[in-house]
Amino acid sequence: MNVTIVDYNSGNISSVINSFKEVAKNKVNIEVTSDLSKIKSSDKVVLPGQGSFKSCVDALNNISGLVETLNKFTNINKKPLLGICVGLQMFADIGYEETETNGLGWISGKVSKIDNQNGKYKLPHIGWNEISMTKDSKIFKGIENKSHMYFVHSYEFVPEDKSVISATTEYSSNIVCSVEKENIFGTQFHPEKSDKIGLKIIDNFINL
Repeated sequence: MNVTIVDYNSGNISSVINSFKEVAKNKVNIEVTSDLSKIKSSDKVVLPGQGSFKSCVDALNNISGLVETLNKFTNINKKPLLGICVGLQMFADIGYEETETNGLGWISGKVSKIDNQNGKYKLPHIGWNEISMTKDSKIFKGIENKSHMYFVHSYEFVPEDKSVISATTEYSSNIVCSVEKENIFGTQFHPEKSDKIGLKIIDNFINL
């Protein structure tokens, strides 16, 4: 099996790479690349994202053919894709970080700033927080509800169709922190920074 982590110059993704390689333990081939042919031939794809919504979208668009390749991978060939942090946020139609920016449009919705209630809640939302599972997600197999995951974000994904939400977390309000729509999976938290439970999520994705 080939699992490709898309490296599109969106920031430091070394912890994502290391976690996937640790879980794969040479049983699964982990490729880190933006090579379109390698992405096309992959069994699964991981789309990480660090920085702002706009900077990540711009970085994707700066690699000719990458967005089209990812669209075909997910929406036509229906292969599994996991978006992490801003990687999840880019599933949306539109984001409002820095400036209004079009997303990938895979899951209808928007990405807007967390309401910090006039400074009552610090932004970015950093650290461990409890997640509440709202449906059985394939990537949560063997993971207990109310587990704690590691977050770093100031913006939240608000999908129009609430049935795609697989988990939420409480921070100022009820924030979407995981989605599942057919073959498309996303986590707002960082599984690669969430200790053994996070590695279990990565393992579940690899074994889909």
